[in-house]
Amino acid sequence: MPVTTAQPSSSIHHSPIFDELRAIQQRHRYLPAHELRALAERLDVPLFYLQGIASFYPHFYLQPPARAEVRVCDDMSCHLNGAATLLRSLEGRAAALAPGEMNVRPVSCLGRCDLAPAIVVNDAIYEGVTLTDGERLVENALNGTPTPLLVAPSRVRVAIDPYATPADRYGVVKRLALSGDCDGVIATLKVSALRGLGGAGFPTGIKWETVRNAPGDQKYIVCNADESEPGTIKDRHIMRHAPHLVVEGMIVAGLVAGATHGIFYIRHEYLEQERIVKEEIRACYAAGLLGDRVAGSNLKFDLEVFVSPGGYICGEESALLEAIEGKRAEPRNKPPFPALQGLWQKPTVINNVETFAFATAILARGPDWYKAQGVNGAAGSKFIGVSGHVKSPGVFEIPMGITYRQLIFEHAGGPVQGQQIKAFAPSGPAAGYLPASALDLPIDWAAMQKAGSTVGSGAVVVCDHRACMLDMALNAVRFFRNESCGKCVPCRVGSAKLTELLAAWTRGEHGPSDAVLVDELTHALRLTSICGLGQVVPAPIQTVLTHFKAEVDAHLASRRCPAGICQAGVRA
Repeated sequence: MPVTTAQPSSSIHHSPIFDELRAIQQRHRYLPAHELRALAERLDVPLFYLQGIASFYPHFYLQPPARAEVRVCDDMSCHLNGAATLLRSLEGRAAALAPGEMNVRPVSCLGRCDLAPAIVVNDAIYEGVTLTDGERLVENALNGTPTPLLVAPSRVRVAIDPYATPADRYGVVKRLALSGDCDGVIATLKVSALRGLGGAGFPTGIKWETVRNAPGDQKYIVCNADESEPGTIKDRHIMRHAPHLVVEGMIVAGLVAGATHGIFYIRHEYLEQERIVKEEIRACYAAGLLGDRVAGSNLKFDLEVFVSPGGYICGEESALLEAIEGKRAEPRNKPPFPALQGLWQKPTVINNVETFAFATAILARGPDWYKAQGVNGAAGSKFIGVSGHVKSPGVFEIPMGITYRQLIFEHAGGPVQGQQIKAFAPSGPAAGYLPASALDLPIDWAAMQKAGSTVGSGAVVVCDHRACMLDMALNAVRFFRNESCGKCVPCRVGSAKLTELLAAWTRGEHGPSDAVLVDELTHALRLTSICGLGQVVPAPIQTVLTHFKAEVDAHLASRRCPAGICQAGVRA
C-alpha cells in the first residue's frame, strides 16, 4: 500500500517527519511505541509507515539503548589508524559488563577522516581516540559524566574567497538583484566549464539553465552537504570556513533558475557546521539578502536547513530528495532527472557545497580567473581531503594539474616516518586503489579518466606498506554493503556476496570458480544497479586485482597475508 506524504506548508518545504522523530529520540533516547502511535495520528500517516522509516535509518533506535552506546568507525582512514584494535578492545569491555550496560558495534564513516580514529559515545562524536581515550569515554558514559568535546580550531579564510572583508560579501547577489542578468550568469558558468564537484561532474551552467527553462511556477535549489563516503571531508571544511560562499551560490542559483525556495541538506554528524550554516542564513535574513525582497529587489528566495536522517545513500541526489519528502532514502529510477522532476516533483537544482562555493567565486572574479588557477594545462582549483597514512592529514586547496605526489608530499607531509607509500585511493572507495607508481598522475579530470580512474570528490586516502590491499578492498566493499539501501537486487545481493567472498579470501579460503564469480558480480552490479552505489561496489577489488594481484595470490595460494593483517581475523 503506497503512502503519499503531504507537501508541507509554504514556509517550510521539507516533511516534518524527521524533525518529529528526532525530538522523540532526544526525549527518550529511543522511539517508544506509544510515541510513534501518537505521531502517526498527529501526522495522519499509518503507523507501519513511520516504523518503516525509523527502521531504515540506523540513527534511530526502536528499543531502549544501553547506558553506553558506542559506535566505532572502521572505514578506510580510521581502519588504517587503529580502529579495528580499538573496536576489539571496546567489545571486550562490553562483554565483561551486564546486559544493557554497554553496546558496541562498527559504524560507517563519521566524516572525521583527518582526525582518525573517530567514535560515537551516546551520540557525541570524539576524534583521534586512543585505547586509553576509549576506556575513559566509556567510563564517563557509564557514570553519567559527560566528556567535553574538543574545541574546534579558529576559522580561516579560504583562498578562493573573493571578498576581502565581511562587509564585501554577497556582492554577486547584490549585482544580480540589480541587473537581473540571469543569462549572463549562465554564460559565465558555461565559459568557466565549472562542473559538479561532488563526483559526477555534470556541467553546472547547463544544469542551472535546464531548471531555468523548465516549466513550472515552483522550483527548488538543494545543496547536498551529505558527504558520507570514506575520505570525503572537503565540504565539512568549506562549511566551517566559508559558509557565505555556499549560501550566496544557492541564492544566485535560485534567482537564475526562478526558484523561490532552497534547502540546505546537511548530514546529521556535522553539528558544528549545521550551527555555522544556520547562523549564516539568519544573518542573511537580517541583512535583507533572503526573504521577500532579495537585496532590495522584487525577487523572493527563502532558505532552510534540513538535517539528514543519516546514511551514505542519502548522498545520491534522488535518494536525498526522498528523505526531504519524509520517505526512505531509496534512489528513484531515472529519467526523469531532478532538473525536471525533483523535490515534490518540481524542477530542482542539486549541487554540492563545493560547487556552490566555486560558482560564487567564479561569478565574482570571472571565468578567466578560475581557469588560470590550474597548472600544467589543467583549469581551475579544488579542495582535496587527504587522510590515512600521512603525517599531516587535512583539506587542502590545490591547483588542478599538480600531481598526487605533490599533493601528498608537499601538502599532507608525506608518509609517516620510516614508511613508504604502497597505494592510494584518489576518490575514496568508489575509485578503488592505485599503486604508488601512479603518484605522478596529475589531478586532472581528463588525465585520470584516461588512466581508468577519476578525480571524483577529491577524497584521497593513502596506504603505506603496513596495509594489506586485500583487507583494504574488503573494507571498502563492506562499506558499500552496509550502506546499500536494499531497493535493487543486484546491489543488495551482489554487495553482500562480494563481501562474503573477500572475507573468505582474507582467510585463505577460495573456490575454483571465485575469479569468474567476481567478474560476473562486477558485470551485473555495473550494468543493472539503480544508482551509482551499486555500480562502484566492485571498484575496490577490481583495482586491487589489477595492481596488487601478487598480494591477493599470497592469501589464496599460501594462506599468508604479506602485511600480517589478515591473520588477526578480519570482520566480514
